Amino acid sequence: MIPGEVRVRESPLTLNSGRERRSLVVVNDGDRPIQIGSHLHFPDANPALSFDRDAVQGFRLDAPAGTSVRFEPGVSRTVELVALGGNQHVPGLRIRERSMPAHAREPRTIVPFGTPGAEPAHPVTASPPARARVTDEALHDDSTGQSDQPQREEGQ
Repeated sequence: MIPGEVRVRESPLTLNSGRERRSLVVVNDGDRPIQIGSHLHFPDANPALSFDRDAVQGFRLDAPAGTSVRFEPGVSRTVELVALGGNQHVPGLRIRERSMPAHAREPRTIVPFGTPGAEPAHPVTASPPARARVTDEALHDDSTGQSDQPQREEGQ
């Protein structure tokens, strides 16, 4: 073997071969994007995602290790799931055991920026910048002629 050499198989590797697969439509009802990793037990995903959690008990995303799928707010997406291997037990994350708030929102019309007549009623503006002075010099109060630095007495 040569340092840095990469050896690859002659035949392609099939991921998750022989495992049960399911397709599922998922909708992000939240107001922020949600990203789900390849090995997360899918029913334990963010509660803002709407789908039949009981139907996919024991399943995860059918995606290569270390990858993820992003769900944009208000958008539906079909994902492929694959059965977990081993004893199909996932210790740790158990969102389903806790009561979570419902995440439903009214659909919004998306209007591209700059569309005539689509300006917001109250435009968002930034605060005026704060002024800062960076120096090694003593600060003098012009009204009294005094400095912030302690005054040295004569003879010191």
